[in-house]
Amino acid sequence: MPSAPPPCPVRKSANPLHVFIAGALLVLAAFAAYHNSFSGPLVYDDIAATKENPTIQNLSALSTVLVPPSDTGTTVNGRPLVNLSLAINYAIGGYEVFSYHVFNLAIHLLAGLTLFGLVRRSLELPSLRDRFGPGEVALPFAFTVALLWTLHPLQTESVTYIIQRAESLVGLFYLLTFYGFIRSITSPRPMLWTGLSVASCLCGMASKEVMASAPLLVLVYDRALISGTFQAAWQRRRRLYLGLAGTWLLLAWLVRGSADRGGTAGFKAEGANVWHYALTQCLALGKYLKLTFWPSPIVFDYGTGVETSLLPVLPQALLIVALVVATGYALRRRPVLGFLGLWFFAILGPSSSFIPIVTETMAEHRMYLPLAAVLSLAVLGAGTLAGRRVIPLFLGLALVAGWLTMKRNEDYRDELTLWRDTQQKYPTNARAHNNVGEILFRQDKREEALACFLEAVRLLPNYVDALNNVGNTLAQVGRPAEGLPYLETALALRPRYAETYNNFGNTYYELGRLDEAVTNYREAVRLKPKWADAQSNLGVALAKQGKPAEALPYFEAALRLKENYTEAHYSYGSALDALGRTAEAMVQFNLTLALKPNHPEAHNNLGGVLFKQDKVTEALRHFETAVRLKPIYPDALHNLGVTLYKLGRTSEGVPYLA
Repeated sequence: MPSAPPPCPVRKSANPLHVFIAGALLVLAAFAAYHNSFSGPLVYDDIAATKENPTIQNLSALSTVLVPPSDTGTTVNGRPLVNLSLAINYAIGGYEVFSYHVFNLAIHLLAGLTLFGLVRRSLELPSLRDRFGPGEVALPFAFTVALLWTLHPLQTESVTYIIQRAESLVGLFYLLTFYGFIRSITSPRPMLWTGLSVASCLCGMASKEVMASAPLLVLVYDRALISGTFQAAWQRRRRLYLGLAGTWLLLAWLVRGSADRGGTAGFKAEGANVWHYALTQCLALGKYLKLTFWPSPIVFDYGTGVETSLLPVLPQALLIVALVVATGYALRRRPVLGFLGLWFFAILGPSSSFIPIVTETMAEHRMYLPLAAVLSLAVLGAGTLAGRRVIPLFLGLALVAGWLTMKRNEDYRDELTLWRDTQQKYPTNARAHNNVGEILFRQDKREEALACFLEAVRLLPNYVDALNNVGNTLAQVGRPAEGLPYLETALALRPRYAETYNNFGNTYYELGRLDEAVTNYREAVRLKPKWADAQSNLGVALAKQGKPAEALPYFEAALRLKENYTEAHYSYGSALDALGRTAEAMVQFNLTLALKPNHPEAHNNLGGVLFKQDKVTEALRHFETAVRLKPIYPDALHNLGVTLYKLGRTSEGVPYLA
């Protein structure tokens, strides 16, 4: 048996105390930049991955946790380790956001420290150690790169936006794969580090698909910085490369089971156009590079828009082609530069090339790892020309970056602020207008919400969610007939969409066409049986038809599906009251008021139940509250007048009965 190759010689490592101090400073700086991010609420895709994801609710059931939903297109789809991390957070504190944010920052800190170690040990290799002048230079240059990368405001989407831990988690495992590799070739006992490299690569494959390029990039790194040729790298470490390549089997299995990420990615995705997507990525890559050096404006979401013509993106396309050609040339002549270029393009490739991702055509979180290559090139390139004199300049830029990150985190303090910011910075994004509208709708600002929905439809006429929202909101503001054409267009675009049928039900209910409302609600429930709102709406329509007994199972289903569902409790109580089950009705009305004390209808109906039980004084209090909360409420006004009359306070009651 031939003996194992000797470890790669390196310059004597830096003083451990100095390394520890640098790592501690990195951690403290990151905490300072992200200290104001821990209370940011669950937003957008966070909801689908947590509150609408039952597979995270029982950490002990690993067979469920490690098989996240595969038919929804959510971020956890096909990514079991991301789902496992969310299950850990749920076990700690349910849906309280603090632990989720701490977990995200911990991942980012570990990634930053790993990048620090990777760059430092790379600069100590014989191929690089003499490029920056005499003396210990690896530690300050590595610290500068890692600090800039950790504090850069482009990283906020991968750290502060909870579900984008998918990006930071795969970034950590990607970096650990390289760190394990470099330690394995510089250590006299390489097996532990080889195992770390392969295990990290396997975990990365279970976190996000961009990990696919890691085995090949490790080989390119070996050739560029250590072995000199691919043949030498393969001969010395073929077992390692076979182990890394073996992790592709897990990725292939996960991708196959993800159903093209719920039909949202790949060539068969609805609305996919390879050419248009590729043109859009020219714009995206140009934008990412610009934001690396001038991080403004940082945008949470770019929507689903695509470029349809080459001419508007021709400058960016020429730049990308030039960079690709330069990377290819450098891989032959200047392999270290070529490796950094390949790092940038290979990691961005799965999401930023020609393979359509129709739900998100541009996203800043995709720059999480590629940013390391650009910043390394900038810092080390400047260091090659000017030596250590450039370090104070870059450290100053890192402090500015940290301040910008802290300011950016303020935009995540609530959903409306975040989407308003997106709406202002990227006004052509129909999704931003639609989502602002949805938040305003939940705040009962229906006219403002309608304006946002109409703008979203103007920008993107085939936007099904916005069409639905226009139709539903018009029904809510007393213009249901105007909403029907929008709903018909939405249904034509997506025939099996439960939300459209539910909104048709709402519209027909407002028009008094109860039979049609029930028919549409039934179809919504059939298409989406675990949707609490549709179940409750069907119950309400049946009760309105005079079928309270038939409505009860739907209210019960809604309450099983949605915890603390105020309106379902109220409607359930009303149906029970109509059936004469007053004791049960009282329980539901009291539950309603416990959740929403200022619910006038619940006060009125609870007062009615109490009145029937001859508890007139208690009933009076609830009728008075109902009228105070809703002065123009005929039923409550009548009930208040009758109750005052029964109590002998006739003169007080007469005005309410007039």
